[in-house]
Amino acid sequence: MMTGFGMGFGGFGFIFMALFWIVIIGGGIWLLSNLFPKNNGSQTRPSDNESALDILKQRYARGELTKEEYEAMRYDLEN
Repeated sequence: MMTGFGMGFGGFGFIFMALFWIVIIGGGIWLLSNLFPKNNGSQTRPSDNESALDILKQRYARGELTKEEYEAMRYDLEN
């Protein structure tokens, strides 16, 4: 007759099975996250060759700054 109901390793078979699936699923998630990374904010990230004045002009063009804020910041940057 079957004793232990198919649980090998002294009853630890369930724990090993659960760990196995956790590793498999976690590895799959890790692999997918590395294959398809998120691009949050990559368009608005300033490049290394953009000056502070260029970034200020872009922010003003997008409407993030009022004319007064833009003029004050531009004055600070130029002087």
